[in-house]
Amino acid sequence: MPIKFGTDGWRDIIAQDFTYANVAVVAAAHARYLRSQGGTDVVIGYDTRFQGEGFAGVAAAAMSQAGLNVHLAKGYVPTPALSYAVKVLGAAGGVMITASHNPPPYSGYKLKGPYGGSATPAIVAQVEAEVEAAGQGKEGSRADVPSGPGTVTPLDVQAEYFRSLDRLLDLEVLRAYRGRVFHDAMGGAGAGWIEVYLKHAGLPVEFVALRDEPTPLFYGVNPEPIPQNLATTMQRLSGETGTTFAVVTDGDADRVGAVTAGGEFFNSHQIFAVLLKHLYDKGLRGRVVKTVSGSGIIDRLCAVLGLDLVETPVGFKYITDAFLEGEENPDLAVLMGGEESGGLSSRGHIPERDGILNGLLLLEAVASSSKSLTDLFSEIEALTGFRHFYGRNDLQLQPGQSREALKAQIETLTELAGHQVERVVTKDGVKLLLSGDAFAMFRFSGTEPVVRVYVEAQSAEEQQQLLRTATALLHV
Repeated sequence: MPIKFGTDGWRDIIAQDFTYANVAVVAAAHARYLRSQGGTDVVIGYDTRFQGEGFAGVAAAAMSQAGLNVHLAKGYVPTPALSYAVKVLGAAGGVMITASHNPPPYSGYKLKGPYGGSATPAIVAQVEAEVEAAGQGKEGSRADVPSGPGTVTPLDVQAEYFRSLDRLLDLEVLRAYRGRVFHDAMGGAGAGWIEVYLKHAGLPVEFVALRDEPTPLFYGVNPEPIPQNLATTMQRLSGETGTTFAVVTDGDADRVGAVTAGGEFFNSHQIFAVLLKHLYDKGLRGRVVKTVSGSGIIDRLCAVLGLDLVETPVGFKYITDAFLEGEENPDLAVLMGGEESGGLSSRGHIPERDGILNGLLLLEAVASSSKSLTDLFSEIEALTGFRHFYGRNDLQLQPGQSREALKAQIETLTELAGHQVERVVTKDGVKLLLSGDAFAMFRFSGTEPVVRVYVEAQSAEEQQQLLRTATALLHV
């Protein structure tokens, strides 16, 4: 099976297609590209998945043999810390061995650009071309790039990464907070990092760790911060009150979720809205970027606050493009960018998803307002006049089901669950903009035989009916 790149690099099933041999092929191709750009250094890290250290070692060997100086993480590391190391060290790029939120059998090879964030579509395309050339028995388009022995040195980026958080957070506000915060690491690479940061910054926050033992099995769930994977955390928070909440980070800690006091899930759209309003209240300005699967409440909030909004296909690399455009032109600077899956970044940081920073920013928003996350979001709903009821369903494609035929069927719909189709958006998958401030979106995964169904409506009943009806379309 050929190596196929998806929205954020290459992911496959361990020992089936994600093997030492294939990782070496991809790393060598990646190295040829980096050398062609004049690169001399690369940073490599890995999360808590099975054989992560081994795959990272194989990538390090291949890249050093190609003449690069490799900075190899000494242990598991969150993706945002790895990306930050790329920028701090002035490296030509980075590699993160992770499948992020995918099920435990998967691993992956995430590409990072020299700016400390997801590789842009242009970079991904050039690396993929190198991989394809190697698979055809060719030397590749960079065969004229000289190679020679490089070096492999151990890397510990935690202290430097923590200093970057110090610059982004209001430590005085956080020091005044006397509440309690939980962190559910889901067995992933974020384990221990928030707790250690709080100690590093001298913050007297009462901290409780959940699922903080690193494990490639992620406590029997997929390491994605969505309700079906958070039953134990929601139960643990059910007896809590006040401003207490739990930060949840995914397998490589670049995505964030939350659970509020009382055990209620607080989704990525709510987090996006609360953090956007919090950053605005801190005096920060700029464009806002969201992916096409994001909630309409971000559109409404931007309109109320007078902020320009840009909508992209799914994939943080498109948000990265917007951040980089803003670095070149201050008039296009991005205040905040985010996606439905919990990947968020903000001005002043690297153009990268960062579940650890965003978890701490949530704590800052609560500490500065003395209000719970639930209350902060309710204020935003009142401000925008928009109610947020969002649902998602991930469905396995049935044998013989044609993606193209399903897309064509969906695009011809004129009504769904009593809502008229007002517009069809095909920026990424098929999104039906519906009457009554509702939508339904169907997107086929680039890494799994899965179709993701997203819906939003103005009441819980409408949202549930939309999700049932949209799901039924795929099971005929």
